Amino acid sequence: MRSSAGAGVLTGLRSVGLGLVAAALLSACSAGNFSFGPAGGTTSGPSQPLTTGKSFGKGPVRVALLLPLSGDPNLAGVGTSMANASELAIKFVETNPNIGENITVLLKDTGATPGGATQAAQQALGEGVSLILGPLRADQVTAVGQVAKAAGVPVIGFSNNSGAASPGVYLLNILPESEVRRSMGYAKRLGKKAFAGIFPTTDFGRIQEGAFRQAAADLGLNARAVYNFSSEAEARNVVTQLAPMLQAGQVDALFIPDRATAPSFANLLNEAGIPPGKVQLIGSADWDGDPSILNTTALAGAIFPAIDETGYNALLPEYQAKYGSAPHKFATIAYTATILANAGSLANGTPKYDRAQLTLPAGFNGRDGVFRFLPDGRSEYALVIKQVSIGAASVAEGPKL
Repeated sequence: MRSSAGAGVLTGLRSVGLGLVAAALLSACSAGNFSFGPAGGTTSGPSQPLTTGKSFGKGPVRVALLLPLSGDPNLAGVGTSMANASELAIKFVETNPNIGENITVLLKDTGATPGGATQAAQQALGEGVSLILGPLRADQVTAVGQVAKAAGVPVIGFSNNSGAASPGVYLLNILPESEVRRSMGYAKRLGKKAFAGIFPTTDFGRIQEGAFRQAAADLGLNARAVYNFSSEAEARNVVTQLAPMLQAGQVDALFIPDRATAPSFANLLNEAGIPPGKVQLIGSADWDGDPSILNTTALAGAIFPAIDETGYNALLPEYQAKYGSAPHKFATIAYTATILANAGSLANGTPKYDRAQLTLPAGFNGRDGVFRFLPDGRSEYALVIKQVSIGAASVAEGPKL
């Protein structure tokens, strides 16, 4: 019987017998399922450099896990939770006789700066790692990618900023391109035809705007208007310009992804005579679980994409039992990344962690559901659609790519 850490997660998409489900914690979603190799990986082979810092696992292939464990307390809290989840993933591998122990994870502290991430990556590369997992922030992923590419080592970073992605530097997180396409596709199936978007004048806002434009083009939707704002005055001006189009039905879906300002925009629209339900409001995955979003009456009926919570809920009891608290939402990402790194066809391939294997179009089934890496380093996630009601949000549609 499997431990709770592995129950009901990370299996292949094809119909398989219960024995294979128990063994295949993470498998390729194609005709060729990932093999974990023989149980009980060997540590024989050429001698390797001595390592520094914490490590877990007994496999012969070294994998670095770069996370913020010091510096900014908020970031360090996220990093610690992700490191704990990675260790639980290794524990699952070690206690499952059907899974080979292929990797040893070397945990490195990046702090909160790109310089700290670069230093951590250089140390890990000097210790002979074949893959780098992390870091968390986009600027750190970019910095690590530069030194890792020079060494010919792939990176699976955890940023949700697609600007940090590039060939060989893959992002395991929900990216704007993935979530915008998912939510706009759902709105299209609801019959919405004319879209507008409001984006903050920030680097990430520009990425979201680009994702909005691309999704509209890919889905054959009419993007009637795009607005930007950097202040309350500009936000009010946007609503003043947009309200007549909404009243006239010229726009029937409005994308307002910025979590911090979405309640304000909803209230401004209400003040302008646009009641809830007049236009389909669409948010981002960043909305998920935010109390301000859930308790804003004017956002009732709004939809947003989100990660399927099944995997997180499966991890929760074991994590709480070991660490005495609930894991951060990103803990499932670190768990998935660790199991992916341990897959025998990747860790023991020639070369190790080959790009062609990492970017199989059918993808993988991870702790948070189905995902795949694109050749340009971006990823796509199977996301659910949630709908806001007062004080809560419920799943309106199950996970889809």
